[in-house]
Parts: sequence; C-alpha cells; structure tokens
Amino acid sequence: MDFPIARQLFYREINQPDSSIDLAKAALYIALEEYQNFEPEEYLNILDAMADELRDRLPAQNYPLRVIQTINRYLYEDLEFAGNDADYYDPRNSFLNQVIDRRTGIPISLSLVYLEVAKRIDFPMVGIGMPGHFLIKPDFEDAGIFVDAFNGGDILFPEDCQGRLSQIYGQPVELQPAFLAPVSPRKLLGRMLGNLKAIYLQQGDAVRVLGAVERLLLLFPDALGERRDRGILYYQLGRLTEARSDLAIYLRNAPHAPDAARIRQLLDRLDAID
Repeated sequence: MDFPIARQLFYREINQPDSSIDLAKAALYIALEEYQNFEPEEYLNILDAMADELRDRLPAQNYPLRVIQTINRYLYEDLEFAGNDADYYDPRNSFLNQVIDRRTGIPISLSLVYLEVAKRIDFPMVGIGMPGHFLIKPDFEDAGIFVDAFNGGDILFPEDCQGRLSQIYGQPVELQPAFLAPVSPRKLLGRMLGNLKAIYLQQGDAVRVLGAVERLLLLFPDALGERRDRGILYYQLGRLTEARSDLAIYLRNAPHAPDAARIRQLLDRLDAID
C-alpha cells in the first residue's frame, strides 16, 4: 500500500472486526498524519496513567452514577478538561494528541478521552451519535443515562437529550430512537474524519480534505458520496486519471443521483482533455 506510515498504521488498525479496533490507537494514527513528530505510544501511556490515578479514587461501591461522578471530578476538576467553545472549529480539537495536550476539544474528541479512561478502569461505556452533539453512556442494560463529555460530564436523561437537540438546531426537533443508539468504533472514527473534512472544506484546503476523504473510504469502501468527492478533489488537484476512475464508478452505481448530470459534464470535460 503506497501510503504514508501513519495511513498504513490507521489502515492496519481498522482492517479488523469492529470489536477489535483500538479507538485510541486509530485516532492517534489520524493525528499522526498532521503531527509527524509525536509517538502514539506516549499518549497511550498517558491514558493508562490517567486511569491508574482515577482507579485509586473510585468509590468502594461502584454504582454507575458514582463512578461517573468520580470520572467527572477527575477529568473536569482535577485535570481541567473542557469543551472548546471559544474556537470550536479549530482542527486541533479533532486530534487526540492535541486534545490530551491542550485538555480541550469538541464533543466527540472529549468523549473519546472519556471512553478510553472508562475502558481502562473496566467501566464499559459506548458512544452515542446524537446529531450535532456526540454523547456517551454506560454500557449496561437499562442504564437510562447519558453523559455529555463536552459540558463537564453533565448527566442527561432522554428528555434532557431532547432539549439539547432542540437547542442545537434552534427549533423543536423530535427525538428519534436512532439518535440515541450506540455507534460502532468505525462510525465514531468516521464522524471524527467527517468533522475534519468539513473544517478543511471551509478553509479551502483541498489536500487535507482529500486526506480525510481517503481515510473515510478506508473505513467505508462502498460510500459513494465519498467516492464522488474524492473524484472531484482529484480533478481539482490535477490527478485526472484517478478523477475519471472515481467519477465513473460513482455514476455507474448512482446513475439517477441528483448530481448525476453535473458529474457527467465533469467526465465529458475530462474526456475532452484527452
């Protein structure tokens, strides 16, 4: 595979069943493409050390709510992790090494820190891909509570999630069961990369957008929208043969897509270049 070493490490980590993917490693390999001068193992050791410190503070009676309150005190009071309201779209908020160093991030990256620490103290939790605001919850039957890692570990009930969702979108939004369903490690990583893709699109950084899309396609090889986007990016970057291949595959599999006519025009333009 003709990829940088960070991409190869990422591919190796995700190229296994979801249950075997180490989220912290995969997230650090995403960061390693942007920050080549750090050792992922050092940050895994930091997470281990955090868990060791936290383990000594756990209550004698490990009821889920008490464990969550203990994690919250450690992460948000002692270590002072916090959501980055001031610069929410700073790409550093999506890189795990930077989140650990700066102790600030966005909902999904702070959730990842929380998940990894909880895993290390044998307190199972899962990611919840609520639209617009990633949450986590204890992975126990009928747990009934959610944790907002961005807002100091706020403990939420389903009705609170409904209110938060409406607040995010500025209008009443019906809370559907799928909004509070656990997400797989693969989908969590995909959401992180999707955030980076959106940020770099806004910045007009085609090279970094392409890097995000390429890794999304490693996660989800059949994602036609990402295949189309990669074809367009290849075209913009002058990689015409690769652009033609991706766009042709997209049209072959989605001939009636709303943007099919525009993609055909782009393919005609590529053919005319020959």
